[in-house]
Amino acid sequence: QVRLVESGGGLVQPGGSLTLSCASSIYTLETLAVAWFRQAPGKEREGVAVIRRGSGRIHYGDSVKGRFTIARANAKTTVTLQMTTLKPEDTGVYTCAAGEFPRASGSYYFDPDEYDFWGQGIQVTVSS
Repeated sequence: QVRLVESGGGLVQPGGSLTLSCASSIYTLETLAVAWFRQAPGKEREGVAVIRRGSGRIHYGDSVKGRFTIARANAKTTVTLQMTTLKPEDTGVYTCAAGEFPRASGSYYFDPDEYDFWGQGIQVTVSS
């Protein structure tokens, strides 16, 4: 069983930066794909970023491209999400997830069913 814990959320002004961390205390994340999702009040969950297992190929949601960076860190037990030039529409609960994506040819990297392990989520609020 993989336990994921997010940290680094909080309140930030528009244009500011935050770095979220997703840590696994009992299992290396290197062999799993790790994704960040977010959900704003009244909206559906949205895929933010994914780093694949093996190749390390990265994908970003269109709304965060060029502003967010996902990376593995700390002996591969942590995945970070560096967020810059934050906007009020980036507000939401950010959750990291890990799994064996891609399970099959044609799997979609932001399909929640690709991920078996989920953190509790952490609030990010962008407001002046």
